[in-house]
Amino acid sequence: MAAVLAAPIADGSLDFMEGRRLGIDVTDLDLHWVVELRDGRLHAGDGTPEASVRGTATDLLLLAGRLEDADTLFFQRRLVLTGDVELGLTARNTLDRLPWEAVPLALRIGLNRGARLARAARSAHLGLGTAA
Repeated sequence: MAAVLAAPIADGSLDFMEGRRLGIDVTDLDLHWVVELRDGRLHAGDGTPEASVRGTATDLLLLAGRLEDADTLFFQRRLVLTGDVELGLTARNTLDRLPWEAVPLALRIGLNRGARLARAARSAHLGLGTAA
């Protein structure tokens, strides 16, 4: 995450996050992180977030792999934003503006393949056929 966000941290795009805590909850895996920007460095740990985004591993992977749009996931209630909505939306909008090409190629490939696999597994589980 630090490598992907190095340029936005350096150019000040993430200054709004300085000292702010954003939670990420992967509901089906019972995983929780609180991310905070302190002194120009990202820190992940525990604590009480000011805003949280919550979703399943599949939906968060689809979002990270850019196979699903954040607005679609929110409107379908597959992602939920709680707490300081302004902080959460500002973070989301900033991340949406990151050029996909700035993400290291190996990570892009891994995210894309993982998201496609997760989507196909969910579709097969729900009896919808494959949607890869």
